[in-house]
Amino acid sequence: MQTNGKWLGIDRRQFLARTSGSLLAAAIPCSLKAAGRTAISSGSSQSSAVSSPQPAASSMRKIPIGVFDPVYEHLSLEEMLERVSALGLEAMEIGTGGYPGTGHCPIDELLADSAKAKAWKKKFDDHGIRVATLSCHGNPVHPDEKHAARDRESFRKTVLLAERLDVKVIVGFSGCPGGTPTDTQPNWITYRWPPEYGEMLDWQWTEKVVPYWKEAAKFARTHGVHRLALEMHPNFVVYNPRTLMKLREMAGEEIGANCDLSHLFWQGCDPVEVIHFLGKEKAIFHAHMKDTVLFPENVAKYGVLNFASEVAELPEASAAFRAVGYGHSASLWKSVVRAYMDIGYEGILSIENEDPILSGPVGVERAAYVLKNVRSELLGS
Repeated sequence: MQTNGKWLGIDRRQFLARTSGSLLAAAIPCSLKAAGRTAISSGSSQSSAVSSPQPAASSMRKIPIGVFDPVYEHLSLEEMLERVSALGLEAMEIGTGGYPGTGHCPIDELLADSAKAKAWKKKFDDHGIRVATLSCHGNPVHPDEKHAARDRESFRKTVLLAERLDVKVIVGFSGCPGGTPTDTQPNWITYRWPPEYGEMLDWQWTEKVVPYWKEAAKFARTHGVHRLALEMHPNFVVYNPRTLMKLREMAGEEIGANCDLSHLFWQGCDPVEVIHFLGKEKAIFHAHMKDTVLFPENVAKYGVLNFASEVAELPEASAAFRAVGYGHSASLWKSVVRAYMDIGYEGILSIENEDPILSGPVGVERAAYVLKNVRSELLGS
């Protein structure tokens, strides 16, 4: 439940921000304590970093590096812009509702008064920062109609604001319905057996997910927005490249990916393969820059579906989010940025920090350092 852009209880970002420093150091498996090194890397991912041919620097676009604003929720808009500008970042992803809130974007005011919208955007322009994407991550197909209606309205307003500001990309979640018409909570189904689960999965897509996103895509198209970047995230019906492409094929080409690799590493995906696959389909509209560390001793015992939800669970965790370069090597991230250049990606590299060790702005600074360096190496500058 949301009140003034804040969610009652503790969300994932709050939990990770609170479990920093010495608390986590005492709890994490021994593999991560060794000088903060990478605990495990995908063999296929590392081989991609080594074997991919280096394209000519002159043929590659300089992809802007930016940041997703909730990490600066404690700062005013002006303070945040000063901080981002000082880091040499070139773009921002701004929350306009749903889980990210509206802390730096008074969306109702900006929709009510075009002069205010122009003045708000000018603050970014004056710092040399582009408002590249608007984000309203939520669950517009939630079985609780109040919840769903709130998130659908956030999406509607975000589309209208994107039209006013000439922002071309909106980021969000696909959502997750219940499993039957009488359910009151979402039901994330990834396996079709026993048979009732297959029936529920079919019902979700046929009756809830596809109809909503067809209408949402049509509404966005009507207002000049053709890129709806859905994050492939657990607990939502789009959680990997296959489910993303399924929805794109059924709801329209306005549907594409927010390619957040942190949610794909633990599923065993090779990031370069994912980027090339989705890029070939022209289906990558946005990219979150966030890493994941896997703890091999716990993966071996418990498997990968084992993220910690409480501090006491961290010693048994199989995975945790990290800043870019702290879960996988800088060489791997160089291959990721190269892959985005290879496919002619037109978006930004948007840093989202949920690192429980390098918490808050510190993680943004570390990620920015890695990304700027690998981009410079690729461009020969």
